[in-house]
Amino acid sequence: MGNKKALNIGSDRQLFVDEFWIDKSSRIKRELHSPVSQGIGIPGDKPWDKGNIWAATIINDDGKYKVWYRCDTEPETALTRSGNGTGYAESDDGLNWEKPNLGIFELNGSKDNNLVWMGPGANLAPFKDPNPDIPEDQRYKAVVRTSDLYALCSPDGINWKLMYDEPLMTDGPFDSPQVIFWDYWKDEYVLYARGVANIDPKNKGLSKEELKKIPEHEFRGGVRWIRRSTSKDFKEWSKLENIDAGQTPFEHLYTNAAMRYERAPGTYLMFPMRYFPQRTLDPEWEYSEGLSDVAFMSSRDGFHFDRSFMEAYIRPGLDKDNWHDRAVSVNQGMIFTSPSEISLYVNENMHLSTQAPRRYTLRTDGFVSVNAGYAGGEFITHPFIFDGKSMELNYSTSAVGTVKVEIQDENGLPIPGYTLDDCPEMFADEIDGKVVWKNERVVSGLSGKAVRLRFYLNDADIYSFKFNNDYAG
Repeated sequence: MGNKKALNIGSDRQLFVDEFWIDKSSRIKRELHSPVSQGIGIPGDKPWDKGNIWAATIINDDGKYKVWYRCDTEPETALTRSGNGTGYAESDDGLNWEKPNLGIFELNGSKDNNLVWMGPGANLAPFKDPNPDIPEDQRYKAVVRTSDLYALCSPDGINWKLMYDEPLMTDGPFDSPQVIFWDYWKDEYVLYARGVANIDPKNKGLSKEELKKIPEHEFRGGVRWIRRSTSKDFKEWSKLENIDAGQTPFEHLYTNAAMRYERAPGTYLMFPMRYFPQRTLDPEWEYSEGLSDVAFMSSRDGFHFDRSFMEAYIRPGLDKDNWHDRAVSVNQGMIFTSPSEISLYVNENMHLSTQAPRRYTLRTDGFVSVNAGYAGGEFITHPFIFDGKSMELNYSTSAVGTVKVEIQDENGLPIPGYTLDDCPEMFADEIDGKVVWKNERVVSGLSGKAVRLRFYLNDADIYSFKFNNDYAG
């Protein structure tokens, strides 16, 4: 077995989005699980957002779901996306959305609308700042883009103003939705923005000096990529750097939809639009050529991203109107629409009157599973230290399938009372299923010690595990 140092995970939930936890395995595989469309999620039912809701950010604000989205306030710009309005809606369940009449901006002679920003700048990307020491008029923050990025603030997410006269950043391109949030795992603000990558003289046979003379928007022989910057005060920011995706092939990655996964501290997820400009299905399409789908990436530090899965996370699918241009992309934010269900909101039908975010769902923690078929398989984790009294497992079996768990010491020796033989067969579909052993119902005696987990499963999937400081069962 490997000699990886035991990691202290406390009582944090652990996912299998990468190979991090698997030290030794037999007859198992990790499977990527794509979400399923549930139809229109946020309808474009106002004249200024009919077919025009996109570049949205969705948050859970103390039990109230809120969304800010770009819309086009001039009918002639609706399908070219050149307008700069920002609409607002809210929901109690993430399923039914209300668009309040806010009376802030006049449109077509009336303030009877839900607009919260009309420029300067577009693609408003907001978040709620949890810092208790900031002024209340800065409780909500955002960035908007012109050719540069500007900072906004608001006391309520409705009434916005510029924070500074000068832009936060000037080293574009910024012509796609940005993502910004407070990373309380690292105590800093984080921004993800568009960039350019794979700048290699061999691509065009040019020297580095010659490449520098080529404008960034022409990609210098590279691809659209994603950059990251951080700040402690929301004013001074680090230099934007291209994220690292290991040795995987470079592809055009447009929007990024980066986010923390709140149920698993230290896990970052990203759902970038993967753009393939070389293909077109409809030669008569009047806008840009190319096709798009959605990729899946994960990270443990927010900068180095794992791309174990190069397959599409969301395909264009059977809808012919998704087979053009930049038709499919994920909006920023995910919400839990039930204890067992995550909802993502996906832009579809770009540049068409039918464009609107669709609501896509997947099981809680259900991005990636460790799977074994009917013949069965097993894997052993790297050593770790936990804090807790009980263990829970997010798992699914068939009617004849099984999951069993063994706790080993750091050297891989089974701990008496916690062996595979001591663990009754687990069969069901559980988000937080309790793991028990015949003679031991708690694991507090092992808390603070270096251990490994051995999982046996057949015709089953495991999505996550966690140790808790309480026990019910």
